[in-house]
Amino acid sequence: MESLIQVLLAYGLFLAKTITILLGIGVLLILALRLRQGGHADSEQLEITDLNQRYRELSSELKAFSMSKKAFKAYRKAEHKEEKAREKAGHADRKRLFVIEFNGDIRASEVGALRVLVTTLLMEARDGDQVLVCLDNSGGLVSDHGLAASQLARIRDKGIPLTVAVDKVAASGGYLMACVAERIIAAPFAVIGSIGVLAELPNFHRLLERYGVDFELHTAGEYKRTLTIFGENTDEGRQKLREQLEETHALFKSFVAAYRPALDLDRVATGEYWHGQRAVELGLVDAIQTSDDFLLASTEDMDLLKLKYSVRKKPIERLLSSIRASLDGAVANWRRAS
Repeated sequence: MESLIQVLLAYGLFLAKTITILLGIGVLLILALRLRQGGHADSEQLEITDLNQRYRELSSELKAFSMSKKAFKAYRKAEHKEEKAREKAGHADRKRLFVIEFNGDIRASEVGALRVLVTTLLMEARDGDQVLVCLDNSGGLVSDHGLAASQLARIRDKGIPLTVAVDKVAASGGYLMACVAERIIAAPFAVIGSIGVLAELPNFHRLLERYGVDFELHTAGEYKRTLTIFGENTDEGRQKLREQLEETHALFKSFVAAYRPALDLDRVATGEYWHGQRAVELGLVDAIQTSDDFLLASTEDMDLLKLKYSVRKKPIERLLSSIRASLDGAVANWRRAS
């Protein structure tokens, strides 16, 4: 009798655990389904930072450290009075400077966020608004950086004053983006230029041939593939690739000329790069100034709003993006060094 009761109890516990697990799996499936149905909207985020307020807070912290308690109390009282006056006056009559950061990689992977930010700006912009793009980009794939440049062109085409600030580098595809701006400022040692096009790839044909490995490539179309990694390359293929590079280079130069017609392209479109002051002398850049100084000067009569758009990714997607960014960064560093 006791053994039967024990069996029934064991079975009851097993059944309870099974039901609990099944219920848990069901709840997870329902949650996953709901997240999948509404995940796109929930995962998007537009972050807006009031840079004027941020600067005031930083200044206040420094004053609290360096001033006497009595002096700081008086300062805080005056600041509180000014803050109330600002709230009463509102922001309707204040000009706005929208600040966007673009950190480039080979694939210009931030172009998706840039597209959303530009569209948002164009819907919201009013007379007197301006845009500052803080650009750090050493170039990469032509199509991706061309798309990024076209997004900045949308701002320019709408008549919104656009400034690009280069604190570190705007080279190749980075300069393709920068040249769209009405005004380009750069730090003294920023890398500017590299108006050129390149294609590089290894070829393992002789290595495979040594070990008796055949490689076959079948195409339809005479120039569907010019050079390959594993096959034997021909002089005709090399010549065709050079023609394609020259064509892309000509397109690059015509795009730059459209936005900076005073540039001597024969002088600057050689694939070379220059640092800040020399870039000013050549007309690639308009002035030597860091983005920090530009922003600080703009706080006097403008509301500074820094915009950042992001999409929350799944853990596996974040891991893959991190790996890809690391690889792109390694390649970009190698290219800068060489």
